[in-house]
Amino acid sequence: MSTYDAIIIGAGHNGLTCAAYLLKAGYKVLLLEKRSVPGGAATTEAIIPELPEFKFNRCAIDHEFIHLGPVVEELELTKYGLEYLYCDPVVFCPNPDGRYFLAHQSVEKTCAGIAQYSDRDARKYAEFVDLWQRTINAMTPIFNAPPKSIIDIAGNYDFKKVKDLLSMVGSTNKALDFVRTMLSSAEDILHEYFDTEIVKAPLARLAAEMGVPPSQKNLAIGAMMMAMRHHPGMARPKGGTGALTAALVKLVQSLGGEILTEQMVKQILIDDGRAVGVRVASGQEYRAKHGVISNIDARRVFLQLIDPNDVDSADEHLRERLDRRIVNNNETILKIDLAMTEPLKFIHHDHKDEYLIGSILIADSVKHVEIAHTDPAIGRIPDADPSMYIVQPTMLDPSMAPDGCHTVWIEFFAPYQVENAEGTGLNGTGWTDELKNKVADRVVNKLADYAPNVKTATIARAVESPAELGERLGSYKGNYYHIDMTLEQMVFFRPLPEIANYKTPIDNLYLTGAGTHPGGSISGMPGRNCARVFLHARQPFLQTFRDAGKSAKSVFEGIFNK
Repeated sequence: MSTYDAIIIGAGHNGLTCAAYLLKAGYKVLLLEKRSVPGGAATTEAIIPELPEFKFNRCAIDHEFIHLGPVVEELELTKYGLEYLYCDPVVFCPNPDGRYFLAHQSVEKTCAGIAQYSDRDARKYAEFVDLWQRTINAMTPIFNAPPKSIIDIAGNYDFKKVKDLLSMVGSTNKALDFVRTMLSSAEDILHEYFDTEIVKAPLARLAAEMGVPPSQKNLAIGAMMMAMRHHPGMARPKGGTGALTAALVKLVQSLGGEILTEQMVKQILIDDGRAVGVRVASGQEYRAKHGVISNIDARRVFLQLIDPNDVDSADEHLRERLDRRIVNNNETILKIDLAMTEPLKFIHHDHKDEYLIGSILIADSVKHVEIAHTDPAIGRIPDADPSMYIVQPTMLDPSMAPDGCHTVWIEFFAPYQVENAEGTGLNGTGWTDELKNKVADRVVNKLADYAPNVKTATIARAVESPAELGERLGSYKGNYYHIDMTLEQMVFFRPLPEIANYKTPIDNLYLTGAGTHPGGSISGMPGRNCARVFLHARQPFLQTFRDAGKSAKSVFEGIFNK
């Protein structure tokens, strides 16, 4: 029986990040991954057998949040092969009438483009971006710390962040207005700022990346998704999202960490109220002296991997609260990957190849986006007039396809459980190969209205249904965020208040991953934050002293270097 200081369940990017910090602190770490490759939702793979030279991002593709934190710099991932390529333009959204929204990394350049449709919207766009960038600056210190660690959070503030925080909540009226904004919907904010659909529709589509319709109250924060593309900017690892995973794997292995693939964890072993190891599907057991850390969601951890008696002994209410209190809607994604002999050509929209560098959004109106995200909640597939998120990654990074060829990445929101199809298809969801390809055909047909050559230049495609996505990632109802990113399930409510600080009622059992603060996306923040909590538990006085010193240093530098 092998023994380690810490065992991490799941080698997604947060699990790998957590492992790297623990290894740097001198701990012996094992990661167990159920798939044949590490990375979770952050992989780049050859998924069309007859075209192995075409590489596709299986899930995550555009990276913004990771640049709001110190993970890349602290772990020195560039030394392990990670290179980020920045997009500019960042968004292209063609409208059916031949007009289009084009956003550059430069706010000023974006405003100049908007001005051809509305001088007021161009002026308000600059105000809109400024609002959200100050909000992001004010909130970033909270993202980069355990949500209940006041010292750690304070240590993340410098003068600029404090200034931005005060600009948002520095008086009673400002604070109340900020709260009111947060309690609004992204759609409310967009209507407040803008007049034209040509501007509102793409911003609504990006806001809906939170996994809910733009009309969802309490989620105005989704509107910040566009602002982040201006700063810190939208980037992709050279070689695909999997290049981030590859760099983390190299770092972990260089520090002596072990990663075992095709190891499905079946049980977390509990002894006298403490997590002491895991048992995998083969029956093999691995022991952990100081902790078991789960990169999978809390629901599966406590409802599937631990003996109910052990959970109840630690907290008699936890299993029921996880089962009943955590809310997930029915929305997930149907993923389409295309191999093409040439790039998409938007012939009705003053086509330039540079338009394809960033994200391509098919969002004809706010209502169009609303339907695309409302229908899945009740099991309907919104494919009569599909809205979609498209990326042609090879325009920025030709290394992902043979010379002259390209790939297309299409994200189409769809229900996990299809209406009136319960008990049929994969895992009883209603999804079959026939249905997923029928839906994919409709999505591609819609795209062909804008870029007709998508049909003539496509030589092969791969379609993954929501049920297949959920099975591959091991995510509940195909939720790639683990838990919905709604306000009542964020910060110190994620996944529940009693387990929101990465620790659990079972000693030496920790949580990380998308289902913990600050949530889904490529950031590494949950992994880093969890590592800090783990290290604090091992050396509480030393870690608190270091955190306090960091906080004092930050305040000092903020005052004298402003």
